[in-house]
Parts: sequence; C-alpha cells; structure tokens
Amino acid sequence: MSGTITALKAQTKSKGRVNVYLDGAFAFGLADILAASLRVGQRLSDEQIAALRQRDAQERAYERALRFLSYRPRSTDETRRYLAGKDLPPEVIDATLARLASAGLLDDEAFARFWVEDRESFRPRSAMALRVELRRKGVGDEAIAAALNAVDEEEAAYQAAQPRAARLQGCDRATFYRRLGDFLQRRGFSYQTSRATVDRLWRESTGAEPARG
Repeated sequence: MSGTITALKAQTKSKGRVNVYLDGAFAFGLADILAASLRVGQRLSDEQIAALRQRDAQERAYERALRFLSYRPRSTDETRRYLAGKDLPPEVIDATLARLASAGLLDDEAFARFWVEDRESFRPRSAMALRVELRRKGVGDEAIAAALNAVDEEEAAYQAAQPRAARLQGCDRATFYRRLGDFLQRRGFSYQTSRATVDRLWRESTGAEPARG
C-alpha cells in the first residue's frame, strides 16, 4: 500500500477529517491533526501508513470518549465498557483511557464525589445504596469510601422522605408510617434511620407525638 501522496482533501461529510490519496487513488482517511504533518509529494512506506492509521484509530476513540463524557462525568470502567462496545482494539482503549486520565477527564475519586453529590441533591439515598451504585460503575472501594465519608445518613433520609411525606398528608398514622418507612427502606436506609425519620416527619406534619413500638 506504500505510495506517494498526490492529494489531501478535507472530507465533506466528516468535519475534521482528511482523505489521503496515494498515486492518484483514495487510500485512507485521517484526523486533520494527523494529516497536518503530511504534504503532497511525500512518499509513505507501509510502516508509516500503519502507524498513521493506528494513531488515527486512537484519535477517533478519543473523540468518541470526549462525546461520551460530555453528557456527565463517567467512571473509568464505564468509559472502558463504552469504548469496548465500539469494537475498538484493547490497546486503543487503554491508550485512550490513559490520555483521558492524563488530561484530568477521568478520575474515579472525582466521579464518586460527583455521583454522591448529585444523588444528595436530586435523589437522596443511603450510603449503602450509593456504595452499590458506585460499585456497579466499577469504582474502587477506596474512592467510594472517600466519597461517602461526608454523607449524613439521617439528613439524606429526611431529604429523601420529605416529598413523599407531603403526598401522604391526610393519611392515618399507621398508613403514614408504613408507606414512608417502606419507601425509605427501599432506598437502602436502615430500619432505625427510617423510623427516626418517619417520627420526625409525622411530628412536623401533625404536631402529634410519634407512634410507639
């Protein structure tokens, strides 16, 4: 496949990519950042072409990963699984992950903090439930422990239960306790934390003393 470059043409349908022509015929496409080092009249050996195509595969994988990360932060394992789903060679995936980490775009500790803070803001749940979620994302135990260190279990339970308690206004005490307690335990909160939270919300909503027993 070796040959002399006879033309370098920007692709019309793919911004940022260039078609490389060897000896008058289309040979392969490259990211423009790689094509910038080429010139018409330059001869490319088979080895040089293979190296360019390998670097191009890495560049395309990096761009794919950047798009994946643009929606929200991701764990390293999530990103690896996403790239693997694109049928990319393992060595290209490894190089892409290393490049992202070097650029500060992949950091499992930062991701774990983001995940916990996001849950606390929008869908509070127990530390146990958060730990399970983060493990499913492939985050290591040390990063999980650091992220969960500041979680206030009682406050998280209270924040999680408030909207549900508002919808239970007017229920009798037994129904209020059963439904709200079940809801909190489904979120992973312990019986003790759930009961204390339900007591607090019952008292706040009715001014009555909490249920005993």
